[in-house]
Amino acid sequence: MSSGSSMRIRSSEYKEIAKRMRAIQEQQKRVVANMRKIKYKVAILSSKGGVGKSFVTVSLAAALAVKGRRVGVFDADIHGPSVHKMVGLPTGLGLPARQDGTIVPIEVPPGLKVASIGLLLPDDETPVIWRGSLKTSAIRELLAYLDWGELDYLLIDLPPGTGDEQLTIAQIIPQLTGFVLVTIPSEVSKAVVKKAAAFARRLNVPVIGVVENMSYFECPDGSRHYIFGRGAAREIAEEFNIPFLGEIPIDPRIREANDRGKIFFLEYPDSKAAKAFLEIAERVIGIIEGQGEGGE
Repeated sequence: MSSGSSMRIRSSEYKEIAKRMRAIQEQQKRVVANMRKIKYKVAILSSKGGVGKSFVTVSLAAALAVKGRRVGVFDADIHGPSVHKMVGLPTGLGLPARQDGTIVPIEVPPGLKVASIGLLLPDDETPVIWRGSLKTSAIRELLAYLDWGELDYLLIDLPPGTGDEQLTIAQIIPQLTGFVLVTIPSEVSKAVVKKAAAFARRLNVPVIGVVENMSYFECPDGSRHYIFGRGAAREIAEEFNIPFLGEIPIDPRIREANDRGKIFFLEYPDSKAAKAFLEIAERVIGIIEGQGEGGE
């Protein structure tokens, strides 16, 4: 291209670009410094929507906390944040900020630290209409200024797909411990969640294991009905040589608890679903911390 037809960057434009790059570099340094205080960073992933990822994230976080771990939950679903509502925090509540610019996650029982963009929106009906670059910037800035303190686990709830949010988390969080995949038993879900496993493999991020949600419904007489199919998570685990972490039965009280802003795991600790999450938490601990074989 000749010099006459080439585009020139004015000095003011160059200075603005350089300023933005310095801000990004500074934020990334802060992310790295914050993550050093957290032992294990685990992202909950599924290319398929509607499989209960947020429910699994919150329940696993509560189970890990009950097992004596210090746990934080970061909702990275920019367009459809729901973690805050599942733990009883209203949309628009806000996040406390200090004079130095750091942001404090909100603590809820059983000692979970929670941060979600949903807490920063004015109401439930407000859509977030952002392109990829804005979503990346928002996630990076939140992680740069959120002061989680010392944690054993940070669980990151990701939206469906393998796009901007997933790539951003995988790229800006140093030494991401791994992904936990979530599926339901249907053939459609199984096929789509396999993409999530392939995504993790392409990024060289370990897969800690796969959880099957809505596995079956158990009647009072003990009979089980596999409403959505059977064996999807085990098949994914075998094909990709990753641990099978467990299966969560269908329980109508799960929906009721989520709608009321109550953590199902705490509300119904004697339920089969809650006991399944305790077993899954034990397997996750065993795999990550080396305290056991994990999986099946």
